Amino acid sequence: MADGKVPYRDFAVEYPPGALPVFVIPALGDPSPETFRVRFETMMAFFGQAMIVCLAVALVALGASRAWLIGALCFAALAPVAIGPVVLSRFDLWPAALTAAALCALVTGRLRLGHVALGAAIAAKLYPAVLAPLAVIYVWRREGRREGLVCAGLMLGAVVLAFAPFVVLAPGGVWDSLWNQASRPLQIESLGAGFLLVAHHVFGSGVTVESSHGSQNLAGTGPDVFAVGQSVLQAAALLATWILFARGPATPSRLLLGSAAALVAFVSLGKVLSPQFLIWLIPVIPLVAGRRGLTAATLLAAALVLTQLWFPYRYWDLALHFGTLESWLVLVRDLVLVALLVLLVSWLLDRDTERLAARRFSLP
Repeated sequence: MADGKVPYRDFAVEYPPGALPVFVIPALGDPSPETFRVRFETMMAFFGQAMIVCLAVALVALGASRAWLIGALCFAALAPVAIGPVVLSRFDLWPAALTAAALCALVTGRLRLGHVALGAAIAAKLYPAVLAPLAVIYVWRREGRREGLVCAGLMLGAVVLAFAPFVVLAPGGVWDSLWNQASRPLQIESLGAGFLLVAHHVFGSGVTVESSHGSQNLAGTGPDVFAVGQSVLQAAALLATWILFARGPATPSRLLLGSAAALVAFVSLGKVLSPQFLIWLIPVIPLVAGRRGLTAATLLAAALVLTQLWFPYRYWDLALHFGTLESWLVLVRDLVLVALLVLLVSWLLDRDTERLAARRFSLP
């Protein structure tokens, strides 16, 4: 960009336009690679701190007890230790902080600001789009159709504002960046890949790895079938989560529970499950109330620690040699996330408990 080149038109960019600031700002002044790394990691640490502040404000708005507040903030602060160095070497704390800000604004009654922040999060890394239906339903049910449409328009406007200049200058490049993500094959750390890797060790079935789309993936008919099946299952789980939320009371606690369920569904059932995807869950799981929240946080902590057991230090033992230990760790980690999803969805079904929680925390 310093040479006058335009992203998406003159060079390929893997991520949406909202990600560009966190790459450009550390590079100002043409720094050395080491200086860029220090600046980038410092920026990510700042976003991590901002995420914790948003978490604290949301918890206070929920009327959280002192134990819940302290426990949730300690969990969020220690989660980077559990997952390891990937938390600073990837830019995922940027969209995670924006998502935390959006949820914070929504539960504190700043509905329009929350949707603008959610739009910014979508422009940074697309995945927060799974929260968009929940946010719009929440406002529609509480404030009426007109306000729901206004908030939806503001969220869409924030996304369009980020994308529009690049769509005008390089529509093909923007489309390629989106298609590159949507068309990814079965990544080696996904749930389906975990089953295939363990089957390779237990039954001797063959597996083949290929590098593409910036990751190592399983190739062949079996992995392709798993990739399609997981995509269908992922879409069904998200649709079920949105419907379950829409059919229950629109309380802040249910919004946060539904958001946690939607994000875990998207992460656990996706055909790609890179280690940094778990960062997306850190600002939402601690917002689940009561003993349920403690159970959910325990499962997420287990998934974070299991991930660090092979990534980054033993990753190539998995990707190149299909290491037995690493293969089992992948499958166990992914099953822990599926268990977390099942619990969150089952809790979303329990409408009576959510009404009691709403009265207990004196929510409007």
